[in-house]
Amino acid sequence: MGKRWLFGIAMAGCVSGLLVGTPVKGQAESKAKPGDAARGKTLFVRNCAGCHGAAGEGDGYRLLGPDPANLTAPATKKKSDAELLKTIHNGKPNMPAWKRNLSESQSRDVLAYVRTLGK
Repeated sequence: MGKRWLFGIAMAGCVSGLLVGTPVKGQAESKAKPGDAARGKTLFVRNCAGCHGAAGEGDGYRLLGPDPANLTAPATKKKSDAELLKTIHNGKPNMPAWKRNLSESQSRDVLAYVRTLGK
């Protein structure tokens, strides 16, 4: 009986930890500090404009495979910050992952600048 009781307590703790630790959709984004678009522009020009173009319209270098994303397109504007940050960190088929070159703060700065494109 003692082992069963201990197991029940342990399971309850695990389940409650999972429930409490699970963010509601959008909750994680709201807690994150916004990036600085001015710093983001500098990083964008240095790292992204070659492919995405100076205005972010996807008119930079074309490699074999998918064309660079038009960051001013409505489809991009509809994406959540979390989706775009994931793309910045992990890359795409023709886009390198920037997680080793940009800090979390720098990635948020780039995202803040991307959000200003096409306005």
